[in-house]
This record gives sequence, C-alpha cells and structure tokens, in this order.
Amino acid sequence: MAKSIDVSDLNIYYGDFLAVENVNMTVTARSVTALIGPSGCGKSTFLRTLNRMHEVIPGARVQGKVLVDGQSLYDPQVDPVEVRRMVGMVFQRPNPFPTMSIYENVLAGLRLNNKRLSKSDADTVVERSLQGANLWNEVKERLNKPGMSLSGGQQQRLCIARAIAVEPQVLLMDEPCSALDPISTSAVEDLIHELKEQYTIVIVTHNMQQAARVSEDTAFFNLSAAGKPGRLVEMNPTKKIFSVPDEEATEAYISGRFG
Repeated sequence: MAKSIDVSDLNIYYGDFLAVENVNMTVTARSVTALIGPSGCGKSTFLRTLNRMHEVIPGARVQGKVLVDGQSLYDPQVDPVEVRRMVGMVFQRPNPFPTMSIYENVLAGLRLNNKRLSKSDADTVVERSLQGANLWNEVKERLNKPGMSLSGGQQQRLCIARAIAVEPQVLLMDEPCSALDPISTSAVEDLIHELKEQYTIVIVTHNMQQAARVSEDTAFFNLSAAGKPGRLVEMNPTKKIFSVPDEEATEAYISGRFG
C-alpha cells in the first residue's frame, strides 16, 4: 500500500554544516514528485533523509519531522533498516551486485532481511519483480547469468526489480537515468509511469523535460550562494511549475537563465 510523506521543518546537517534548511512539503501517495534545481542545492541529500540513508555518512543528522503515513521515521523506537525496507532506493548509476546472477540480484534485499524463501517462493518473487520492472521477457532465459552482463538500461531496471522485490511503499530515485542512453531512459520513464499505480515515487532529476514528462508535482530547490544551505523554493503541480511558477527564481531556472 503506497504511503504519503509529510516533511516539516526539516534541517539536514553534516557535522556543524547546515546543508539543507527548513524544508516543508507533502508528497502525495501513488504519484511521482520530481526534485529539480542546480547542482549542490541539496536535492539528493534531502532524498536520502526520506529513508535515513544519509545517516551512513558520519556526523550526518537531521532536525525536524519526516512522517510516512503518520509514522515518524526518526522516532527513537524506529529501526533504520525497517525504514529502508519500506522506502526503497534506486541510485544514479546502476549497481547490480557484481558476483551475483540476475536471479540472486533480485533476491538480494530479501536475503539481507533474513527472509527464508522456498525455491518456488523465490521463483515467484523473481518473476513478479522482473515483470514489475518490465525486464522479465528480456532476461527470463538467462536468469543465472551475471547481473553485470546486462546493458546499462537493463541493469538499472534490474536494480528497480531488486528494490520492489521487498515490497516497499515508497521508491526514491536519485537521477536514475543520468547514466543511460535515450532509449533506456525512455524505458525507465515508461516504467515509472506504471510503478506509480502501486508506489509513491520521489525522483531527483537534472533533466527538465524528464521532470515534466514523469511527475505530477515538482519541487524546486536552490541555494542563495555557495556554502549556504539549500532550501525548497517552491513546490507545485508540475504543469504549474513549468508554465506559471509562483517564484521568479523558479522561472529563471526553468527558462535556463541560471543553473
């Protein structure tokens, strides 16, 4: 069941450095929200706070609230591993586990969660996840081949299959197409359209056209100067952001006057 995300008064620190300041936003369930803005404005940092991935960096911490369907992700009783199971992540570069087959790559998240699966259950999960990632028909005859034997676009869809195998409610995507050719990018974008029927998706993208194509809502991040914290300038329905944004800075960025 896809979940909504509510972020309030969120400050993100690396040690004493305030990287992202005072973010407030609501991400609608079963939709795609795009995060856009110039490099270094905190988009990916913010994305990683939504499943506590930023905590793997020493000294990283947050103030404020992140609620997924009303449940605080940063409550002291909440296990970060459980958060990352509920909120899956797909990274910028496809990262299949190099020593694993296509089949084992799909199951890697479940194995990490100590899930014991019968062979028939494992087969079912692999087929369902690869179908969900629009990859099954391309790889079903070679499931025992290395994940790294696939093309870049197929590897990225394999990573999406791995993310959805654990049945998360939210999918985070950090520039998932930036390393891909146009045909592979189109395949991943088509897949995002299908996945939003089941998942809440937040995607960081530097590609304005991609944000316009795949998302219902767009959040524009910016920073006032180098070394200053990133901040959320505006969040609105994507059609509005790309036609009549509320903020001049958004208009300037989208029209290519800076960034």
